[in-house]
Amino acid sequence: MENNLKLVECVPNFSEGRDMSVIKQITDSIESVEGVKLLNIDPGAATNRTVVTFVGVPAAVQEAALRAVKKAGELIDMRRHKGAHPRLGATDVLPFIPICGVTLEECAQMARQTAKRIYDELQIPAYNYEAAASSPSRKNLADVRKGEYEALEAKILSKDDKPDFGPEKYTEQAAKSGATIVGAREFLIAANFNLNTTSTRLANDIAFEIREKGRAQREGGRPDGKLLKDANGNTIFKPGLMKGTKAIGWFIEEYGIAQVSMNIVDIKAAPLHAVFDEISRVAAMRGVRVSGTEIVGLIPKSALLDAAKYFLKKQKRSRGLSEEELIKIAVKSLGLSDIAPFKPEEKIIEYLLAGADKTKELVNRTCKAFALETASESPAPGGGSISAYAGALGAALGTMVANLSANKAGWEDRVETFSAVAQQGQILVAELLALVDEDTAAFNKIMAVFSMPKNTNAEKTARADALEAATLYATQVPLKTMRAALKVFDVAKAMAEEGNPNSVSDAGVGALMARSAVLGAWLNVKINAKDLKDRAAADKLTAEAAQIAARAQELEKEILEIVSGKIGA
Repeated sequence: MENNLKLVECVPNFSEGRDMSVIKQITDSIESVEGVKLLNIDPGAATNRTVVTFVGVPAAVQEAALRAVKKAGELIDMRRHKGAHPRLGATDVLPFIPICGVTLEECAQMARQTAKRIYDELQIPAYNYEAAASSPSRKNLADVRKGEYEALEAKILSKDDKPDFGPEKYTEQAAKSGATIVGAREFLIAANFNLNTTSTRLANDIAFEIREKGRAQREGGRPDGKLLKDANGNTIFKPGLMKGTKAIGWFIEEYGIAQVSMNIVDIKAAPLHAVFDEISRVAAMRGVRVSGTEIVGLIPKSALLDAAKYFLKKQKRSRGLSEEELIKIAVKSLGLSDIAPFKPEEKIIEYLLAGADKTKELVNRTCKAFALETASESPAPGGGSISAYAGALGAALGTMVANLSANKAGWEDRVETFSAVAQQGQILVAELLALVDEDTAAFNKIMAVFSMPKNTNAEKTARADALEAATLYATQVPLKTMRAALKVFDVAKAMAEEGNPNSVSDAGVGALMARSAVLGAWLNVKINAKDLKDRAAADKLTAEAAQIAARAQELEKEILEIVSGKIGA
């Protein structure tokens, strides 16, 4: 992703979750704008609500949002809307979320501009909330939405609750489309926790105990006691257990269960796994079990990786697993497939943004296909890519020994040590796998130069400059492979010395693969460096490469001696 790229996410919630033709027309209006990418459509029949996620450059996102609000206002009549989720309008909420190169304040400005346009151009009343709020009393979404659509007429006519942008009287358009709440916020996770009960009362009891706002205080602490008020007449609340969370309980007829419906608005203060465990604990105190979690919309990859590591640590198991394995563990641990299959490629925001990653063409192939492609008459992949792959295999073997050692009976007190080594190994595996394709890409850059024109002096100069830059890059990439592969010896040596003795030969093979990776990449550094015009740069690169190669051979010898000593051969 380019460093200067600006990306904003928008997650509008539309008050229609049953008529897919209506939803399709709304999402078509979003996709009609160039510069946005529709990531996710998450309809809910019971809530009669659809959460849509799209991302793009700021101006395009604003335009797509406006078109979506317009289309929803045309197609959805709030006078006939019923659903389990609180709502104020056809487009109920419209948050802008900074993703890359954009600040929260810039998103807040977008929200204020969009809210104004929604009323000026569409005659739909609009409020601002969260970072875009016009006053502290409008920061909280629940406060803005209080009374829901049914209270909108009174809000418009009131002094304190009227929209930030809206009419002086209740219009036909307001009656049909309701009002839209436009805001700016950081990324949040919307999660519904499934309960093995049909009781909304129990679900709300759990929600009030957990959420940051907590529960209203009553006289004598009795459920039927009179609400306690402060000097200003405001209800007094006892704070809940988890900061950064908002929650209510409801019954979902579609699933036949009650849920705690939660927005985790601060995913650092309230990680998903911590929320899950706390809700499970509070529910168990009430004789209720959390059977799983339903993610509404998208979730950042880090939330699932952190969850997997959290549960693995509790189980005293190594956390040095691949990303794919960690995601599977998180899905199982959190019960993300309890109601419907959880598909990482459709629910994790990074995977959706990446799409079909053409930069990983080689490493995404089968072993057989990769070998046959290497054996073909094509000059790439060549020795550089093979060296990087050899290094990845060496790191993988060392990681395997670490994971086996972490799970060895009687070694429970050493889990953290081996887990740390395994996690280090996984980082190297990922780095070296990326270099497999990067090395081939570097070769292709050189080949692309030869197709550049060379008819004029200017074209010849540009061609020569491009060839020098491409050659330098093709020299730097295998040096990166050498640096990464050298680190593999740390993993292999640690496991040869301290790992499960039954797997010591695997640590030895890992060292052999690391040596092959270093020496193979060294050849590629030398063959490319000889064509560099900048001899000072070439000499510096080859000198570093020679030092790494010498050190790799020393380390290989040390590790093989340890392995041979333990094998007894």
